[in-house]
Amino acid sequence: MAIIITDECINCGACEPECPNTAIYEGADEWRYSDGTSLEGNVVLPNGKEVDANEVQVPISDEVYYISPDKCTECMGFHEEPQCAAVCPVDCCVPDDDHVETEEVLLAKQRFMHPE
Repeated sequence: MAIIITDECINCGACEPECPNTAIYEGADEWRYSDGTSLEGNVVLPNGKEVDANEVQVPISDEVYYISPDKCTECMGFHEEPQCAAVCPVDCCVPDDDHVETEEVLLAKQRFMHPE
């Protein structure tokens, strides 16, 4: 499953540089599927959603750091544990029950975004 940042976030920013998928953004910041990935132009995500990887997406949160669930792989393929949760000083990076994914799905998503 993806990780979510709860509203207990103190906006310290420790999590953002740790994400190997560039899936974490500061509150109110726009994001793109292409940020920190190999995705370019029109792509079909592993979940079947068709997107323009370069198109600006609206922020998921206006107040605290947030994680794009389509880009979060819980650091599978990179690290043993989610790095955002490992560095969070207030333990607000937790599993997102609304985006449950198997290890196989997370690894496929990681390979899709980073085929090299």
